[in-house]
Amino acid sequence: MRQFIAEKASRALDFLHGIQWLGPLVVRVVFGYFWLETGIAKVHNLDGFTQRFIGWGIPFPAFSAGLSAWTELLGGLLLMLGLFTRLVSIPMIINMIVAVTLVVSSNLMGLDDYVEADEIVYSLIFFWFLIAGPGKASLDTLVARWLGIRSRG
Repeated sequence: MRQFIAEKASRALDFLHGIQWLGPLVVRVVFGYFWLETGIAKVHNLDGFTQRFIGWGIPFPAFSAGLSAWTELLGGLLLMLGLFTRLVSIPMIINMIVAVTLVVSSNLMGLDDYVEADEIVYSLIFFWFLIAGPGKASLDTLVARWLGIRSRG
């Protein structure tokens, strides 16, 4: 029985190892689409988004709102493509830090609230992309191969 379980588990793990490229691809495309969509909505209603920045007391609201909206739009697009994934994760993390610091933190009372805040979860996903990269099924991987950059992924 032990041998049977070991063989079945080994086959299942071999199968999952063969498609491990699929996990980062799906997360990257769906998460990137989310940011592309929110960025497009904010760019199309930049005046309204700027008014929210004014209400939150964010300095240079017109500039800051435009920067945030375009960061989300372009960041989401690049994330979906898997192009400059690690690089684009940095401004996205900064966007989330600003959101947590200047907007969300006033509504958070304790550690549980911070852990459950969407912006914290988004920051962690961007941090994961910064460290882990886009995965094998990405333009980053194709560009790296073309340039002759060795990668362990």
